[in-house]
Amino acid sequence: MAVTSDIVATYRGPRRVVRRILAGGHREDRALVFLMAACVLLFVARWPGLARQAHLEEVDLNPLMGGALMGLLFIAPLVMYALAALSHLVARILGGAGSWFGARIALFWALLAASPLFLLNGLVAGFIGPGTELKIVGALALAIFLWFWIAGLVEAESRPAPA
Repeated sequence: MAVTSDIVATYRGPRRVVRRILAGGHREDRALVFLMAACVLLFVARWPGLARQAHLEEVDLNPLMGGALMGLLFIAPLVMYALAALSHLVARILGGAGSWFGARIALFWALLAASPLFLLNGLVAGFIGPGTELKIVGALALAIFLWFWIAGLVEAESRPAPA
C-alpha cells in the first residue's frame, strides 16, 4: 500500500496499519525512511513560522532555516531513536513482548502519519501567528501524534519479538 494511503488509514485505525507494516518483516531501511521523511516534513512545516519571524523581527531568514535544518534533520533523528528505545524499555517493564524494531516503527510511523497536522500547525504559525488558533492546532497535532504512537506501541509490544 502507498505511504499516503497508509497515512489516511492510520487516522481510522493506527494499530491495523502498524500491524501491516510490522508484518512486512524487519526492515530497518523502512524505519529510517519513515523517520527521515517525517523530519523533512517537520522541517518544511517550520518554514512559514520562520518566515514570519524573520519578517517581523527584521532578521535574515537563512540562519533561522539553518538552525531548524540542523535541529530537525540531524539532531531530532538521534533523539527519536533514543525515545523509541526508552519507550521499548518502559513497555518491557509493563509486560510488553515486542522488539526494539517494533518500538522504532511505532514512533517513526506515528511521527510520519501525524505530519499533515504538523504542516497545518506550521501554516497557522506562519499566517495567523501566536494565539489561540495556534495553540488549538498544536494541541490537536500533539494529541493525534500521541494517539498514533501509543496505539502503535501497544500493537508492536503485543507481538512477540522474533528469535
